[in-house]
Amino acid sequence: MPLVAGIDSSTQSCKVVVRDAETGALVRQGRAPHPDGTEVDPYAWWDALRAALAQAGGLADVAAVSVAGQQHGMVCLDEAGEVVRPALLWNDTRSADAARELVAGAGDGETGRRFWAEATGAVPVASFTATKLRWLARHEPANADRVAAVCLPHDWLTWRLAGAPGLAALRTDRGDASGTGYWSPRTGEYRLDLLERALGRRVRVPVVLGPAEPAGRLDPVALGDGSGVAGPVLLGPGTGDNAAAALGVGAGPGDVVVSIGTSGTVFAVADTPAADPSGAVAGFADATGRFLPLVCTLNAARVLDAAATLLRVDLAELSELALAAPAGADGLVMVPYLEGERTPDRPTATGAVHGLTLHTAGPTHLARAAVEGMLCALADGLDALVAQGARVERIILVGGGARSAAVRRIAPQVFGRPVRVPPPGEYVADGAARQAAWVALGGDAPPSWAMGDTEEYAAEPVPAIRERYAQVRDLVVDRLPR
Repeated sequence: MPLVAGIDSSTQSCKVVVRDAETGALVRQGRAPHPDGTEVDPYAWWDALRAALAQAGGLADVAAVSVAGQQHGMVCLDEAGEVVRPALLWNDTRSADAARELVAGAGDGETGRRFWAEATGAVPVASFTATKLRWLARHEPANADRVAAVCLPHDWLTWRLAGAPGLAALRTDRGDASGTGYWSPRTGEYRLDLLERALGRRVRVPVVLGPAEPAGRLDPVALGDGSGVAGPVLLGPGTGDNAAAALGVGAGPGDVVVSIGTSGTVFAVADTPAADPSGAVAGFADATGRFLPLVCTLNAARVLDAAATLLRVDLAELSELALAAPAGADGLVMVPYLEGERTPDRPTATGAVHGLTLHTAGPTHLARAAVEGMLCALADGLDALVAQGARVERIILVGGGARSAAVRRIAPQVFGRPVRVPPPGEYVADGAARQAAWVALGGDAPPSWAMGDTEEYAAEPVPAIRERYAQVRDLVVDRLPR
């Protein structure tokens, strides 16, 4: 049986799964942590990848491997292929002013936003690579002058697995390229003029591969573990984490995936590209040749972590507390902008709690407000997708936050629809593995893998939860300068 490996190099850790290419059966897996922060040396990802692969038994017996990675991160390389500076990650908001400059440079107000939406499918916010390049040019001109190529985290890791064979060998895919701010999902071409607007000049960018087009072969000595490989190991094109998650859960047209991880994402598989001038929906591409209109919030599972810390309980106890309070928490509302926010574009906003009374000033109500506030922000994203024409036939709930019983049971009340929750798993890594299987086996579509038993959660909608949230979500203040 041919084996394949999928790698998820996420914000917090690197996960590896090795699966049967034909059936998807899990054979082994590994994991290693990443350092905290919004600015990270890419070699920390490489070290974590090597550790996770070693824990997963290596790649000696696999036919293909693909890397999925956190989107948008700016990895700059010099002419020799060396990293110029630590990568700025998607959740680094220092480029917020740069984003506003890029939009304003294309026209005032609606004109500038529409220009970017039509050119790249998305209006720049601080998360996007283009805005980080603009920040680099403004604040670190010496480093900007050294940049010979710019790529994304998954691109760089794939290139390293190939032995870092020169800048011309950098490869990426449609899904991740669509989050840069200088590639068009609609045309399938780079907009190097927009890259030049950001950095001040044009530099090398990775070649964009098709969904099952190999990115090269694993260099037998790249990992430095001395294990070697039994035969040639193909490298898949890889993709961004959200496109991989869609592939991992087998999402198709009509499906909306709500992923609750470090970030919160709501995305749909679509046959046509999206272009939302409001900036709420990013018109990304997916990993199959279709499109992936997406809404991303900066604050998701860590809202639960923060609430648990505040209440001095673990996540299981937080869930129990939340379910002990009534729907709507008797008017207590948490606006969960704990790290600023991407959607809506409030990069310096802070979180807020409204409706605090003697009656609601208790752990059950606060726990409930934290869960409902996080879900309300995601429900706003669902509304934005529907406004852009997304079909909602199924809602699939995944990510670490979906393991919370409170999240699973409260989500239908907030979304107004039942939700389906697949078994806990590493769906980004699984999506990368499924892509690797597609590369190894060939064919017009990725292999069909059974996902296991899916649970459905239904409840009567409680519109008052979102109505109350809508009343207060803009009543926040910006953080003080550091």
